[in-house]
Amino acid sequence: MSTGVETFEFQAEARQLLQLMVHSIYSNKDIFLRELISNASDALDKLRLEAYTDKDLEVDTADLHIEVEVDRERRTLTVRDNGIGMSRDEVIILIGTIAKSGTAELLQKIRETKDAGGSQELIGQFGVGFYASFMVADKVTLLTRRAGESSATRWESDGGATYVVETVDDAPQGTSVTLHLRPEDQEDQLFDYTAEWKIREIVKRYSDFIAWPIRMTVEKTDDEGKTTSEIQTLNSMKALWARPRDEVKQDEYNEFYRHLSHDWTDPLETIHMRAEGTFEYESLLFIPSRAPYDLFMRNAKRGVQLYVKRVFIMDDCQELMPEYLRFVKGVVDAQDLSLNISREILQQDRHIQLMRRRLVRKVLSTVKDMQANHAERYQTFWQEFGRAVKEGLLGDFDNQNTILEISSFASTHDPEKLTTLAEYVARMKEGQTEIYYMTGESRSMIENSPHMEAFRAKGYEVLLLTDPVDEMWVDAVPNFDGKRFQSIAKGQVDLDTDEEKEQAGAEREQREKDFAELLSWLTGTLGEQVKEVRLSSRLTTSPACIVGDAEDITPTLEKMYRAMGQEVPQVKRILELNPEHPLVTSLRDAHNDRKDDETLAETAELLYGMALLAEGGELGDPARFTRLLADRLARTL
Repeated sequence: MSTGVETFEFQAEARQLLQLMVHSIYSNKDIFLRELISNASDALDKLRLEAYTDKDLEVDTADLHIEVEVDRERRTLTVRDNGIGMSRDEVIILIGTIAKSGTAELLQKIRETKDAGGSQELIGQFGVGFYASFMVADKVTLLTRRAGESSATRWESDGGATYVVETVDDAPQGTSVTLHLRPEDQEDQLFDYTAEWKIREIVKRYSDFIAWPIRMTVEKTDDEGKTTSEIQTLNSMKALWARPRDEVKQDEYNEFYRHLSHDWTDPLETIHMRAEGTFEYESLLFIPSRAPYDLFMRNAKRGVQLYVKRVFIMDDCQELMPEYLRFVKGVVDAQDLSLNISREILQQDRHIQLMRRRLVRKVLSTVKDMQANHAERYQTFWQEFGRAVKEGLLGDFDNQNTILEISSFASTHDPEKLTTLAEYVARMKEGQTEIYYMTGESRSMIENSPHMEAFRAKGYEVLLLTDPVDEMWVDAVPNFDGKRFQSIAKGQVDLDTDEEKEQAGAEREQREKDFAELLSWLTGTLGEQVKEVRLSSRLTTSPACIVGDAEDITPTLEKMYRAMGQEVPQVKRILELNPEHPLVTSLRDAHNDRKDDETLAETAELLYGMALLAEGGELGDPARFTRLLADRLARTL
């Protein structure tokens, strides 16, 4: 008996993804079985966890397992588990739609990716392995009953635009997925997925480490030709993290990583460690080779899997890994924690805090080793995760110096290569005591900034910081190797040597006198925009630039705070003039000659506007600036 039959349309993005699957973007179709077994394993983990936490849940956890069943005559393959199951609403939400943002971006990338392998890697990042069933099946039927519920749900689709959902009264707890396989004679069917040898091969290669028994009924023929059936377990069920490292092949690590992450690329680095003594635990961590699509999304899941004595406790234990290392995947298996531990207890547990400190140090030391001994791998790591790692400079004060050591930055030293802070310090000029940097939206914008002129002329190296997090950590980190970080767009800059200062002393004093009246007048005229107008020692070719006081926040950081809805008081900055520039000297002479005050005021406004635009700032009144500039140009023709 069945009730509640409904037909739904797939979400637009899900429909497009299904079509990609149906028309097979994969070069290796075997992975469909890996994905179904992985999903079944997750369902068993979740059931055992829920049975621990909900004592009123009446479920039998004595024989949790995964079953693979084939029917060669009907050409069906079924993967069945007696795990947590799904409710009707969960089926519609989890299978009928791709409930993740960024799907449109995924589809666009897939269309742009020419090779099948590249497409496969992109699909894997989005965790939509269930859809892989349609690579080998022309119809998929799913039957599921959630633990604790009496009714079950059947879902069915041929991979077209719609799917059918109905409520059924009689079904075992858990989930079964039945694939109605395509005919053997189709050109794209390379293997018979009802063949025992093929299923054994796939399970051994991809799912041998699964903690639950994967069973299949097989037929045995004795010497007399008599055929009998017996149930066999296809996987070894050995927890990979519990085995000695020298007994595990890298291929096994890679497959386990794919099982954990649903990323179909190999990990960049594998970290297998065992802690013994008063508090024992084992861990197997992975650094991916590419950033997940949701690395910078606020609601992205993070953390590693937590086990206690081989029992799965939670999927994304945030307490074991800080947010700036949220890309790290893996498993931590503790020996001395309670099986009923909750997130609230985790936050206070001293053993968890101890594990976290050790795991973080191990991840950072692994990156440091990559930096020293595996340059290419380190470059990949920093390109993918450097922006996230730098977030640790704002909160992880215990490891702040290590994070600085493993960080790389663009600089004016070499346009093709990033530099470490240690390399920067080794190249510093004699007598230089500060690490110079400038923040901005792009490298080209910083390099073309007026603030760079004196540093370029005198050969000082400047770090070019373009990530949003750079605006924040430079103020939070006091120094590196005793050298203070100094923004070239803040405070006074004096790059002259003692000898140069002595030679230019009298000249500088006279210049201050010559410009004193102009500077005073400009400070008053531009009083609503700037706090002070002064002569600059950082300009060589531009007429003016805008700088902040040493303790001021940058305009970019001010904009970031406002975008987040935070009220930030308007910060007035300083206008610096180049006393050698013809525009500035002409303005001084005109002011000294008491020329037309309105013309001078307009010139002052244009000078300020040009300085603002040169640093990538926004004009308060673009229309007025354009009109003043057009009028001034017209008078010169």
